[in-house]
Order: sequence, then structure tokens, then C-alpha cells
Amino acid sequence: MASTSARKNEGLGRRDVIKRSAALGLITVPTMSFLSACASSDSSDDDTVKKGKTSAKNPLGVNDTAGLDVVIFNGGFGEQYAIDAEKEYTKAFPKAKVKHSATQKIQSQLQPRFNGGTPPDLIDNSGAEQMDMGVLVGKKQLLDLTPLMDAPSYDDPSKKVRDTLRPGVLEMGQFDGDPVWIMYYAYTVYGVWYSQTALDGLDAQYPENWDDMLALCEKAKKKGIAGWTYAGKYPYYLPFSLYPFIAKIGGREVLDKIDNLEPNAWKDPAVKAAFEAYYELQQKGYILKGTPGLTHIQSQTEWTKGRALFIPNGSWVENEAAPTTPKDFKMMVAAPSGLDSSDKLPFGTLWASGGEPFIIPAKAKNPEGGMEQLRIMLSEASSKNFTKQVKSLSAYNGGTDGLTLSTAMQAGVDVLKKAGDNVVNPRMQDWYVKLQKEQIGAGLGEMMAGRLTPAEAIKKIQAYADAAAKDQSIKHYKHQ
Repeated sequence: MASTSARKNEGLGRRDVIKRSAALGLITVPTMSFLSACASSDSSDDDTVKKGKTSAKNPLGVNDTAGLDVVIFNGGFGEQYAIDAEKEYTKAFPKAKVKHSATQKIQSQLQPRFNGGTPPDLIDNSGAEQMDMGVLVGKKQLLDLTPLMDAPSYDDPSKKVRDTLRPGVLEMGQFDGDPVWIMYYAYTVYGVWYSQTALDGLDAQYPENWDDMLALCEKAKKKGIAGWTYAGKYPYYLPFSLYPFIAKIGGREVLDKIDNLEPNAWKDPAVKAAFEAYYELQQKGYILKGTPGLTHIQSQTEWTKGRALFIPNGSWVENEAAPTTPKDFKMMVAAPSGLDSSDKLPFGTLWASGGEPFIIPAKAKNPEGGMEQLRIMLSEASSKNFTKQVKSLSAYNGGTDGLTLSTAMQAGVDVLKKAGDNVVNPRMQDWYVKLQKEQIGAGLGEMMAGRLTPAEAIKKIQAYADAAAKDQSIKHYKHQ
């Protein structure tokens, strides 16, 4: 979400491309216009560099003199981790020149290059201007990364790259069958983020059920502290805790039906119960005043200043909110509180999945170089470097040995362990970006601002989903 998902200083980019409508608060991102133009490009020039000779040190057959063009989203993770990995590429191929650029405007800056058939070799497709990957896949704009997945891993030639990835990462890059279109580099833990220091100040523990959540919010309210805040201007942050809450109540099959755009999926009793629970936070005054008008950075700042206990977010928040986080904050993350004892899944049910999606365009000049750069990034050394720099896990299944983890990172590791098999991975934000960010998010935002009841929000969102299901101009995906 994003990537899926927002990152540092992204508010500036968002303000350029996202405008809330006066009536409904809809977010408008020029995604489809870009992708239509991208897909309609008729450039037929084949400037792909000649493939190099494969060897044990060069299993993908990289041309050792060909340049490599990399574009990184410069958000909460910054760009230094990528620059460091590119240095390793240069060491391996000293005759190859690496062109590195970083931006928050992925779509608008790359649109002319896609249209002209001259895209970069590797793209970190993240942020507010993230290109719609479901459409890119459907329009055959991306390179199949299966050769990378089947290549020897950077550290241990006896293992394939695919065997070194965290659970679910490979599957996230698959949209319709076996090909792997996307390499999600970060591993994101989504959930409810809080300060242990703040809870200690209230002599409270993290609530495991909704009655306890409401009681704690009431206790905080009496102390002048709000229970919750969130990125009101970008309400697609709300599903980071709401989706696993729905799954906990009704089972993961409810989320699968939503992803599959099945009729009446949003009318499931679990969705109704979850919406009503969140709406109760609003109705009882447990949401920080002014939250509907806050950006992600502003809401995080209010949170780190101790004005609200909880915020739905992803594990990039530690690095992104670092400038305003007190040293004694003790940032933590937890799985969503349950509803009650009738929930189908246990407390600890969590959304965790790959984040920071890297893609190689089908018309990249140096596709082998792009894949090799990803192979380097998926080494233990690069993974550790990423974790140390940005305080986030990578897709590499390891990379934390010997590192001193912050309270937030350790909490992320702990909740993953507690979740066990109860990790859900909603695909809406990957398969249908417009539906997720512009429409579902808008409906949730209206409800949490008190402008729609839960029933009205469900009706509106279901209508959006039904329209997407009937839209023959987009490719539809289903859980296998």
C-alpha cells in the first residue's frame, strides 16, 4: 500500500495529486489515465542490451558493461539502502554505470518514459503516485521475475532466492498463476500502534477485546487524551487495522470474498460488526478532534506528542515518525483488539505482508541487471543494512541476527510470532488500487467523520465494489 502505502514527507506529493471532493471526500489520483497511456504506447524499439554470459558468479547473465537505471521512491525508507546495494552491484560489474534517481512522484515522472518505451530497469513503485500494479500486470507492462526467484541466492548458492523469502512475499507478487511480477522488498507489519509509556501512564494494558478497548478510551478521555487518531485525509490507512479486525471476527474467508469482488461481500455480518465498532469510537468522542483533516504525518505527530493512544499504521511509521518521537516513547504494535468471544480467529490475528514493491518494466533495457540488483538486495548483508537504517524488516527471512532491535521492531517480531498461522494478507490494495484508495477509503473516511452511518458506508462501498466487478476495462483477480 503501500504500499503499499505512505512514506516520509509524502504529504507534499499527495497534496499535489490527491484532492478531496467537497461532497464525498473522494480522493482522485490520475492512475487510470497514466496506465491507459502506458498500455497504449506503440513504441516498438528494442533497445534491450545483449545478455551476458552466465556463470556461478553471474547466474542471471548480466551484461557486465551495460548501464543500470534505477528509480527509488524517496519516502519513509529513504534511498540510502538502495544506494548501498547499488555499490555492491558496481563492485561486481565495475564497467557498468549505475544511474540512480529518487523521487516521490513515481507516476508523473515515469509516465513519459513508459509512453516512449524507455522505462528504467528497476523501479521502487511506492507512494501516493504509485502505479496501479493490477493494471500493469493486466496490460503486460511488467517483466516476469521467475528467473530471479529461481536463481541461486546471493549468500548460499544451494538455495534459490525464492527459498530465502519470508512467508507470503512470493505469493504477493503473483497475480494470476505462477509468474512473479513484483518483488516486495520490505516486510510490513500492519496493526494498531501505541506507546507503552502512554499505557503505563494510565496503568493499562493493551486491550484484547472491544469492551476493554472502549473502557480504556473512556479512561484516557477523562485524562484529556484521545483514544484514536488516523490519517484523516488518507483514510485508506484505516484498513491497516480494520481488515484484520474483520478477519478475526468472521474468518479470513470474509476478506477473500471482498478481494474477489463477490456480490454482497461487504454486507457480511463481520464487516457490519467491525464498522459498528469503529463507528462507536467516533460516536463516543474517542477520536482526536480534527482527525478527519489530518495528513498521515500530522496524525502521527499528534500521536507521538501523546494526544492519542492508538493509530492504525504500518511498520514504516517508526522511521517516518522518528523526528517527533520522544526517546522514552517505547513505540509498540499490536494486533487489532477482538470483538468478543464469538470471534472465529484468536487474538493476535494480524495483517503482515510484503511492502515497498519493486518492479522491472517489460521494456527495460537491462532486465538482467535489474534482477541482479534485487538479488543483491536480498542478501543477508543488504537486508541487515536496510533494517539498521530504516528500522524495518526486509523480505529476506532473517537479517536480524546480531542486531539490537528497537522496541517497535521487537514488537513487530513478537506479534508475528504470536500470530503464527493467523496472518492475513488482503490483496485489495494490490489488485484494485483505485477501488481501495479512492473509494473504499473515502467511504470509511466519511463514516469515521460521522457523515455516514455504518449501514450507509457499507452500501456505498458495496456499490463501488460491484461497479469494479462489472468493469470490463480492468483485469479481475481471485484468490487461488
